[in-house]
Amino acid sequence: MVDTKKIQKVVVLGTGGTIAGTAASASDHTGYTAGQLGVQHLLDAVPGLNNTLQGAVLACEQVAQLDSKDMDHATWQLLARRCAHWLAQADVGALVITHGTDTIEETAWFLQSVLQPSKPVVMVCAMRPASSNEADGPQNLRDALVVSAQPLAAGVCVVCAGVIHSARHVQKVHPYRLDAFSSGDAGPLGRVQADQVQWLSAPQAAPVSTGMLAEQITRTAVNQWPVVEVVLSHAGASRRVVDALVQAGVAGLVVAASGNGTVHHEVQAALLDAQQHGVQVRRSTRCQEGSIVGNSSPWPDMDGLSPLKARISLMLALLAESGA
Repeated sequence: MVDTKKIQKVVVLGTGGTIAGTAASASDHTGYTAGQLGVQHLLDAVPGLNNTLQGAVLACEQVAQLDSKDMDHATWQLLARRCAHWLAQADVGALVITHGTDTIEETAWFLQSVLQPSKPVVMVCAMRPASSNEADGPQNLRDALVVSAQPLAAGVCVVCAGVIHSARHVQKVHPYRLDAFSSGDAGPLGRVQADQVQWLSAPQAAPVSTGMLAEQITRTAVNQWPVVEVVLSHAGASRRVVDALVQAGVAGLVVAASGNGTVHHEVQAALLDAQQHGVQVRRSTRCQEGSIVGNSSPWPDMDGLSPLKARISLMLALLAESGA
């Protein structure tokens, strides 16, 4: 049940996604358009909402309305601003953010890295559109509200299919099933069953950034954010992609290496040349589980972050260094 001593107000921010999607038929789970319904509509569909809140005040705001495959830096900046605004309010105990599944793991890590909130920021999604006769969004949103009130909740997490994932470890691993996310070797933070939360490990805010970075992100125009891209090492790889990106003026590159951080010799040669041109290079692994062990590479690894999250961390690090 919700702990009203912890939460006076819960603010739900909507950004679109499948959870707000609609299709022409209630039986259509794939041919829908994401981001069609407002966040208030989603809240109205939550079963037993008043019982879930247990007297806590609920507010909502539509920050964006898009398919999360199209998430961009401008929307991230706006969302970070709105999160910072609400988190600074003394009467706000937690935020819940509705989001599409395709890039929720990236937005979660971005917000965790920039804001490092001590209050809970619970991101929630769905694998079926709101119009579906098997919509999972209402229960997921109810679970997110329950998690947001927990005394142990802190920082950014993702709730889907009754599982609580940390922003650092969560990855989408399946394109269709309702339980589409995994936290890999780290395992989930906990589970939600019948409005009860079972914590498997204590949520922790990773020490990635400071309040100064949050200020930089909110005031620096997105076209001034450092450009960082991900390149993939694979069989038959060439240096063409790396060379083209360097020519285009990227500030950083993250290589999604094979296995335990190995990189195709042509890609490695191109990345070494890129370094000579001032491009910052980091490596991650394209393996979904585990971290790189050992360090036989000329580039630092990203401490177990996926390539997509490593891109975000490098971008933020370069922004902090620039003082923009």
